Amino acid sequence: MTSIPNDAHEWVSFADHKHQRTWMFDVTFLESNWTCIFGNGCQGVLTEASPELVQGCCSYGAHFSDDKDRRRVEKAAKRLTDDQWQFKAKGKNGTTKVKKNGEMTTRLVQDACIFLNRPDFHRGAGCALHVMAIDNDESYIPLKPEVCWQLPLRRDDDVQDDGHVITRISQWNRSDWGAGGEEFHWWCTEDELAFVGKSRVIDSMREELVAMVTEPVYVELLAYMDRRKKQPKGTLLPHPVRRKAD
Repeated sequence: MTSIPNDAHEWVSFADHKHQRTWMFDVTFLESNWTCIFGNGCQGVLTEASPELVQGCCSYGAHFSDDKDRRRVEKAAKRLTDDQWQFKAKGKNGTTKVKKNGEMTTRLVQDACIFLNRPDFHRGAGCALHVMAIDNDESYIPLKPEVCWQLPLRRDDDVQDDGHVITRISQWNRSDWGAGGEEFHWWCTEDELAFVGKSRVIDSMREELVAMVTEPVYVELLAYMDRRKKQPKGTLLPHPVRRKAD
């Protein structure tokens, strides 16, 4: 009998005829109990474990998806206060940069993203934009770079020759960072330390998923996932990290 590959994931797809799109979802990851452990066991993405720095995945700055994404974050940065942002003074000289190859990123300060407050800041370590969202009781999604609020979810749009779009929602893997991803000492979606959440990803990241796929699509996906959960025990494929742990 052929064994299941160690890295196997289950997927579901359904058509969105209104928008000429096919949605594909990694249900294995969405069913998992992954959760962000920033400041609570996260080892960071440097070449060696560095939990004491509390940088999470912010060590190299954020890469913007497009110019609109960059302008949106620059506008949000102007609202930050000294109480919320450790490097506000440095931010007056700009918060983003465009490289010669056209790549757009946030600026780095002291070897990490300019928006990352460090452990010695009076508000504690973490994203200044996230702090502002909490203070103002608003969503952080319109404030932070797309890649930051989506992680570890990833959206890929594949436009076919006839204009039909295949959109995949999956977990972000090392390989998605390019060659640099292999240099990470640690990555959260491949370590059981991060699979300690009290709910499924589809529930805990509802706000992010709705922003990525719209409310109607999310509702349809959630209904499928809830029906799927009622299947007999043993018929669902656990996340590869959980299979290794067991």
